[in-house]
Amino acid sequence: METLGVVAGAGWASGINLYLVTLLRGIAQRVGWGDVPEVLGRTDVMVVAGILFVVEFAVDKVPYADNIWDSIHTVVRPLGAAALGAVLVGDASSIGAALGAIVAGALALDAHAAKATTRLAVNTSPEPVSNISLSLAEDLSVAGLVALAIANPVIALVVVVVLVVAATTLVVWLWRGIRRGVRRVRTRLAERRTRAGA
Repeated sequence: METLGVVAGAGWASGINLYLVTLLRGIAQRVGWGDVPEVLGRTDVMVVAGILFVVEFAVDKVPYADNIWDSIHTVVRPLGAAALGAVLVGDASSIGAALGAIVAGALALDAHAAKATTRLAVNTSPEPVSNISLSLAEDLSVAGLVALAIANPVIALVVVVVLVVAATTLVVWLWRGIRRGVRRVRTRLAERRTRAGA
């Protein structure tokens, strides 16, 4: 149960910010907090994760640039989370590592879908404050979930279950709103064409 909580916390958080999760896990390994695999504390892994986190931190605050970044990461985040899940479970030859990879990857995809859809909605506002606020809130929630998964994996698992339900509901709700908006725009454009042709 604890291993599942560790994998679930890392997987879902990776769907929001894979590089921050990797960096925080590396720091936890270095300071001896929790049972974190040594590979995550390697200097090269931490440097790459740190650089990519800084890039994502900056891009994530810029409207529309964040949408492009999220599009690219539709593949990167779930695959990275799957790799992280396999590492966190342990022996790569075991069925547990494969299950860890599947669980972490699926949870990352759910979180990523919620993040990307929310960002599409937020980018319709003309000011950058909502983007910056949302991005900072995401980073803080990722740090909190990673810390919780290390400190108390069972509670982290419960939190992830709640987050999955909330994220899935949010994605469905936002997509319905986006589809309604697209229909309205199409209707208005059709009405204008009809008036122009009359």
